[in-house]
Amino acid sequence: MWRNWAGNQTCRPAVTADPATRADVAQAVVRAAAAGHVVRVAGASHSFTDAVVTDGALLSLRHCNRVLDIDRATRRIRVEAGITLREMNQVMAEHGLAFPNLGDIEAQSIAGATATGTHGTGSRLQNISAALHSIELVTADGTTIEVNAEQDPDIWRAARVGVGALGVVTAVTIQAVPAFTLEAVDRPMAVEEVLGDLDELLTANDHFQLFTFAHSPLAMTSARNRTGLEPRPVSRARAWVEDEFVQNHLLRAVCELGRFVPRTNAPMQRLGSHLAGYSHRIDRSDRIFTTPLRVRFVEMEYAVPREHTAEVVRAVRELARRPEFQVTFPIEVRWVAPDDAYLSPAGGRETCYIALHQYHKLDWEPYFRAAEAIFDSFGGRPHWGKQHFQTPETLRPRYLEWDSFQAVRRRLDPEGRFANAYIRRVLGEV
Repeated sequence: MWRNWAGNQTCRPAVTADPATRADVAQAVVRAAAAGHVVRVAGASHSFTDAVVTDGALLSLRHCNRVLDIDRATRRIRVEAGITLREMNQVMAEHGLAFPNLGDIEAQSIAGATATGTHGTGSRLQNISAALHSIELVTADGTTIEVNAEQDPDIWRAARVGVGALGVVTAVTIQAVPAFTLEAVDRPMAVEEVLGDLDELLTANDHFQLFTFAHSPLAMTSARNRTGLEPRPVSRARAWVEDEFVQNHLLRAVCELGRFVPRTNAPMQRLGSHLAGYSHRIDRSDRIFTTPLRVRFVEMEYAVPREHTAEVVRAVRELARRPEFQVTFPIEVRWVAPDDAYLSPAGGRETCYIALHQYHKLDWEPYFRAAEAIFDSFGGRPHWGKQHFQTPETLRPRYLEWDSFQAVRRRLDPEGRFANAYIRRVLGEV
């Protein structure tokens, strides 16, 4: 049985395969086609949707995780698709390279992170898939193709955020940047103060984000900026207190208490927000971007036009205060620059991402359905790896290049070899 990280998705595929090479992948795809099986790929199993779920053939790329080439002159690094962001961060740091931007989790495979439009924060920076220089893809008939901006730009713009609907990504080349140090300053601010000064805060900082509990008037803000100072890793004791005790053990305790004694939820959120203090770190970029996450949850995240940030944040905070939803997690807010991938949630517009989380032992669907109605009213686009209830009919008007993606899909996968129930539900039939 396959199970995702959150435990909310499981399946029993008819066939499983652990290919170790591109040729193995191609052979597995051809065999699946001969048997009439749909093909899906599991990366690090960190998506919350049923994007991987299949009763056909399920491929794992965990053995396709090698670094293939590092070109110091161009700062390009070629890797197999199953390598995780954590593994890549370490290799790049050893060679004086880095991703220009990252999210707060580094467990995902590079193929999974880019295929779902995973992102960090920074109003002048794009999502992780924008760092791709080229993509190697095994298509439905077992053919291997390589695409980039010059070589078939239509496939290139479709495959960067392809949701696994175009084929099996077997390798990618990343355009890295020189390694850099970030100075991170975390401090509590009034939510309304942040929303009122938003443009100034986003302009003044390379990376800015906030977390806010619905029942608290405060937000924990995080401003991260490049610095010429040398990294100063925090002590093990301090890292354990801040990253393990506060962000994991204490959060888990609050979630469990809120689950069994819901009336404690609001006061605990207010207390926690007031206790959260000032923090200052200077370290290697990936160590600042990412944090260990051990409390399991289910997540929904929507990309809305940046100009609607304040309205949407206020609306979801009000929603999350409703007692029937028992929300124990904070709301996370980040911003990214536009890009041109056909199915990128940030495609063609300045974007604010708003993420809602629900403890994995609590019912998430009523809360997420109510939140999605808010996001819908602002033209929101769902993160492809996180829970949503959209259909092709609701999504097509929100993506200017929806039909362009579908044309590429028909070209590469005319028989729907990579279309499981999730793909058919959100992208439609081929």
